[in-house]
Amino acid sequence: MPSPSPSQKREGDFRYDPQTLHGFAHDSIARGSKSFALASQLFDRATRERVWLLYAWCRAADDLTDGQDHGGAMTAGHDAKAAVARIRDLTDKAYAGQPTGVPAFDGLGLLLTEIAIPRPVIDDIIAGFDLDAADWRPRSEQDLLRYSYHVAGAVGVAMALVMGIDPADETTLDRASDLGIAFQLANIARDVAEDAAADRCYLPVEWMVELDIPPGQHMHPAFRQRLSVMAKWLSELAEEYEASARWGARKLPPRSRWAVLAAAGIYGDIAREVRARGDHAWDHRAGTSLFAKLGWVARAGWSVLRRPPQRRISRDGLWTRPRGNGLRPGVAG
Repeated sequence: MPSPSPSQKREGDFRYDPQTLHGFAHDSIARGSKSFALASQLFDRATRERVWLLYAWCRAADDLTDGQDHGGAMTAGHDAKAAVARIRDLTDKAYAGQPTGVPAFDGLGLLLTEIAIPRPVIDDIIAGFDLDAADWRPRSEQDLLRYSYHVAGAVGVAMALVMGIDPADETTLDRASDLGIAFQLANIARDVAEDAAADRCYLPVEWMVELDIPPGQHMHPAFRQRLSVMAKWLSELAEEYEASARWGARKLPPRSRWAVLAAAGIYGDIAREVRARGDHAWDHRAGTSLFAKLGWVARAGWSVLRRPPQRRISRDGLWTRPRGNGLRPGVAG
């Protein structure tokens, strides 16, 4: 008798419904990120659907932590620590192949029947939710990079595994982590004003001290020029990690490399726009136009078709992700 397909793997009478879960995940990425939704169309179908499933789990877990729906308004009185405990419980069930009753977590369970994502990688992502639930803030640049790894770099590692990178290929996974870190640094630069409105700040305390900005006063008009200096630093850091990730993308299959390089360019433009605006970086939210996004899709496609670059981009001096379980809340700094 032939073995059941991975998507039909079951425990007891439970079966995943791939069509429903893929549809849910597609809707989630379409609502949550136009940039990632566009880039995901460049993958082959199987990889694309797996990327959607992983995105939907990340999006749902992030929303549970913040008490939001796809980044919308926060729920008053939300218990973030209890939410993270629920994320762990639901993720445990997904790894055990048990039904959760939550599509995003059942989607993770389905994904795990098709590819292997070591649990420490997912635990590293959950550690980022722990940090947010604890209202953790970075003291140093190293803290900022550790945080960026947990909330985005570890997602890059998981995405690389979805794209077929061997879990033992630590060097390529480091480069995948670099891309997630670059994305998060761009997000932090773009969202300084929004984060301040939510009483959050991901700018290192040591940077504030160096620029003589009093605690909690970084959005005051008197400090706008100094704040734009920090945005420049974030953008420059993001470019270093983006360059490293672009080199690492050589190890990916062609269509995955196309999608990753397009996403790198699209998200990189966010950091570059924030830096270019200077003091006016937060007058309105920085973004990338559809025309610019399509331009990156074309450039990325061309870079895949031509010969790969011959000059190796070194990771010397870049922060390197922890092996195993990594940082836990309260360790940074």
